[in-house]
Amino acid sequence: MKTTTIALIDDPEVRRAAERLRPDGDGAEVAARAAWSVLVEPGDGIAGALVAAYGAVDALRLVAGESHLLSPDIVSPRELAEGVKRWQPRAQVRAVREALQSCQEVGGGLLIPADELWPAGVDDLGVHAPLALWTRGDLSALPGRTTVAVVGARAATPYGESVAGEIAGDLAAGGTVVVSGGAYGIDGAAHRAALGAGGTTIAFLAGGVDRAYPIGHQQLFDRIRRAGAVLSEVPCGAAPTRWRFLARNRMIAAAGMATVVVEAGWRSGSLNTAGHAADLGRPLGAVPGPVTSAASAGCHRLLREYDAVCVTSAKDVRELWGESAETVVSSTKENPELIRMRDAMSSRTPRDPLDIARRCGLSPERVRSLLGLLALDGEVAQRDGGWLRSR
Repeated sequence: MKTTTIALIDDPEVRRAAERLRPDGDGAEVAARAAWSVLVEPGDGIAGALVAAYGAVDALRLVAGESHLLSPDIVSPRELAEGVKRWQPRAQVRAVREALQSCQEVGGGLLIPADELWPAGVDDLGVHAPLALWTRGDLSALPGRTTVAVVGARAATPYGESVAGEIAGDLAAGGTVVVSGGAYGIDGAAHRAALGAGGTTIAFLAGGVDRAYPIGHQQLFDRIRRAGAVLSEVPCGAAPTRWRFLARNRMIAAAGMATVVVEAGWRSGSLNTAGHAADLGRPLGAVPGPVTSAASAGCHRLLREYDAVCVTSAKDVRELWGESAETVVSSTKENPELIRMRDAMSSRTPRDPLDIARRCGLSPERVRSLLGLLALDGEVAQRDGGWLRSR
């Protein structure tokens, strides 16, 4: 594995592809992180321990030719040997080069832990944290924002989708970033509601960010990228598998300050996300359903066996981390952007977000988000396709 592994980062084409994708970054570090994401499956603890101890570049070099220098306190010789056996079939320069090139072709990016936009919550996964995150969309609004994971069954009922939409929409209107998995059912309802409220939403995918899965959510993913981002720890071209879905769940739980399960069957995959949230010490909420509904059996199980908190509204969700709706509203009172936006609005003539954006000098996305905040406080109202300032 020696020559091939070193070539993963020393190959001139790999290095150039890394620098084209991240002209502002360290080409060797970007190439090494991309290489590790190609080599390993999500959550590989051996790779995570090596990279945490030696850095992405030196960990590759040590594995390639100087494994005798590795400390047994980091990984045992047996663990290292098993890891190398797993990684060796994937140690192909072409695979790393194509992953970087494919990401650039679709307008994507590669986040590494040193980046300001890196979702810090995933670092709580320790050696099982992602080594890099492939992205598409706009992450600039994320730093400092509260994030909440809203998940649930794919085979959701109208009741579940309605409640997920109400909770996610209200949270997004209040400035909270809604995190989910982009699947059918509750995930999709949560993403759509956040977008409908003019908020920001993030989808963690089990496959590459260059492919839509499920394919029926292609348009939804396009919308998410315009008002948030899709992220994955597997490179472009990677197919979603059962294991990758389960591994993806740990990132959804880690990225949120709290996790809310809206609807879940007795053995739903959403319970896997809830388990990760509990392991991480994240607050866990569950929405109750009819006692006769198999679609809510998993939520009732969480309430009974896992000390989940019963939640029925966005207000209940905010209380999971000690924030009230009053706190959200009052924190916006002196925001200079809100003052500018109020000045740009009329109490007589409805104006659409684009018109308001032109008048106040803010982006349309930011205007939609702030309109949601003002709507919570009753300061604005929607009418005839536009927005009015309340008298």
